[in-house]
Amino acid sequence: MNRQELINQIQQKKSFLCIGLDVDLTKIPIHLLAEKDPIFEFNKQLIDATHHLAVAYKPNIAFYEAYGIKGWMALEKTINYINTNYPEIFTIADAKRGDIGNTSTRYAKAFFEDLNFDAITVAPYMGKDSVEPFLAFENKNTILLTLTSNEGGMDFQTLKTPKEELYKSVLKTSLTWKNADNLMFVVGATRPEHFKEIRAIVPNHFLLVPGIGAQGGDLKGVCKYGLTKDCGLLVNSSRSIIYAENSVDFAKKAQQEALKIQQEMETILEY
Repeated sequence: MNRQELINQIQQKKSFLCIGLDVDLTKIPIHLLAEKDPIFEFNKQLIDATHHLAVAYKPNIAFYEAYGIKGWMALEKTINYINTNYPEIFTIADAKRGDIGNTSTRYAKAFFEDLNFDAITVAPYMGKDSVEPFLAFENKNTILLTLTSNEGGMDFQTLKTPKEELYKSVLKTSLTWKNADNLMFVVGATRPEHFKEIRAIVPNHFLLVPGIGAQGGDLKGVCKYGLTKDCGLLVNSSRSIIYAENSVDFAKKAQQEALKIQQEMETILEY
């Protein structure tokens, strides 16, 4: 999926909602445990119920790797289901990969070619040669961890260098890398005061924004400085949607929670 196709979907659905598919078998409705593949069945019902309200889905890979080969197979079935039935949806592998060149190339091939995700989250700590192998893939997006929503994000990301905070150096340096147009950036919703400064550095790149919902992020605060003429935001919500109800009606309740966020997004986009 290219940038314009993503923008078109945002405009058509009046939404920039990304739903995190972070499946924990201890939290899903108990009746699904009788299914041959409870992880996939949980995802399938959620996707069918919310695809018209969301523009992206983001499986956190750890929630699949934790179940070994069965979890990996469920991930593959999930991404194939989205790509086959809802090809307009933008898919993000929340894998937080990043290593020396040859290794990064293999990570990129695994998620971009084998699983056919549209994007992957990548850690920038090892620098240029650990990220450019991901950027080399045409019509694929590399989402760089920049300013995250977790408490420990402040341990390093906001440290002052001689010129500026470290996260600003990450942003500026990454723009010099080959195929930097394929970059997106992770910026947590719990840091809304930083969006104005971030937009001064990357005025047009898309930002993936976790932290709305269970983590307490404020959508309006994020949009005040983060929104661009093309929207420029993918705002993620996971637990507050997918675990909104723990019964046979879980997908319907998830749809209702997703609708609330989509309606708020529609109002914001109108202005």
